[in-house]
Amino acid sequence: MKLVWCPETASKAYIEGVKTLAGENQHQEESTDVAEFISAMAGGWKAQLIIDAQSNSNPTNTSLALMTAARHTHGKYLCLSEGEAEPKNLMRQLQGVDYLVVDGKRRDVASVVKEARPGPRGMVVVIYNNVTKSNVVSAAVISGGMRVVRSVFLPIGDGVEVVHVGVGKGPSLEKTGRSRWIRHVDDTGEEHLFRR
Repeated sequence: MKLVWCPETASKAYIEGVKTLAGENQHQEESTDVAEFISAMAGGWKAQLIIDAQSNSNPTNTSLALMTAARHTHGKYLCLSEGEAEPKNLMRQLQGVDYLVVDGKRRDVASVVKEARPGPRGMVVVIYNNVTKSNVVSAAVISGGMRVVRSVFLPIGDGVEVVHVGVGKGPSLEKTGRSRWIRHVDDTGEEHLFRR
């Protein structure tokens, strides 16, 4: 089995996430754009075990959006605050993680990702508030012995890195530490450069 994208569930999770965020916590400084995107991805992948590794213990827009997405996927949502006892031990105990969301403000981002135990369908790992714009998640996934199927860095908020972890062992398609420029010319003749 592998993770399969479902656009209908993604749309429902996104719309419900927008409604939830519109009615709650409008005083929060955190942007809703990232939370809505992360919620739609959780819904689209039909995540059954969603782990939210926050940098503090207060509910955030991302937390509210992920809880909403979990209702649409009929999955479980678990929040892991940085202040909790030992996140590494907690992550080791959780088997079958489909969707791991990590706040880049945490000091232990790499260790949380390394200790994650993907499910039989693979896992999607998202790090937001990635102000360094580095491939933190890809490096942690590979060093944890997992296989990277694809990864992308998106300029949403302070930066979002999304990594799709494949099932089983084997070579990763992504190589950390090496990037390259990709040139794309669209239908209008406009040239776009992407760094990968």
